[in-house]
Amino acid sequence: MRLIDLRHLGRERVIGSWLVGEVLIDPGPASCLDALLEGLDGEVPRVIALTHIHLDHAGATGMLAARWPNVEVWVHERGAPHLADPERLLRSATRLYGDDMDRLWGEVLPVPRERIRVLGEGREGDFRFAPTPGHASHHLSYLHEPTGTVFTGDTAGIRIDGAPTLGPTPPPDIDIEAWLDSLDLIASWDPDRIAPTHFGIFDDPVNQLDELRLWFDTWVPEVQRLDLETWVAEHDAWVAARTDEATAAALRQAAPVDQCYLGLQRYWSKRSA
Repeated sequence: MRLIDLRHLGRERVIGSWLVGEVLIDPGPASCLDALLEGLDGEVPRVIALTHIHLDHAGATGMLAARWPNVEVWVHERGAPHLADPERLLRSATRLYGDDMDRLWGEVLPVPRERIRVLGEGREGDFRFAPTPGHASHHLSYLHEPTGTVFTGDTAGIRIDGAPTLGPTPPPDIDIEAWLDSLDLIASWDPDRIAPTHFGIFDDPVNQLDELRLWFDTWVPEVQRLDLETWVAEHDAWVAARTDEATAAALRQAAPVDQCYLGLQRYWSKRSA
């Protein structure tokens, strides 16, 4: 089991891809393809397992499918159409990132439909998997049963060693109630370790899930009270008081704070409607 630091935009500890036997979990964006291939050191996985199709997790999948003609791609049923035809996904991402799309994520190619395997809840080989919506409606988590390691994408939050667990809540489909149910599901697997895509592996899963619940309790309601500038400033100060600047910068890159506010604002707007 190997963690590959994709060194997104040259910064360490922002996006991690995991090679577990013949399964590559969350290959990251195409802008990090060179770092991924360097980390693989010639190994070719049999499967690319996606937690979800956001570009920081899955953007390189089409390019890798073209490079590896026998690789199979695992994805939630709601994400599968956007792998085969990423046009709508790219339009949505462009609304967030604008002219920075190529710099941040690189080229996005379609995945041949016949190479896509849709997953729900079940097992395959050493992995147990299930939908874990909340961050995204099409999110999956994977439990590697031999090691007790659960690969949670963004569902268990983002965390870097020495920093608190934070909630990545960008638009468009944050659902806090579903997210809390997903945390309960992950806890029911009784994992020994949690491996979020952002970033690392942690052997205190109960603490991490509780920290994320506390983040929700603290920061989600504040979006209704504070404007964007104030919420971002208070959140930045809260993080800065709990870690060093290099780690705080990596956290901001993994989950831009203004986008977290906008995602929660959209969540509250949908609840009101």
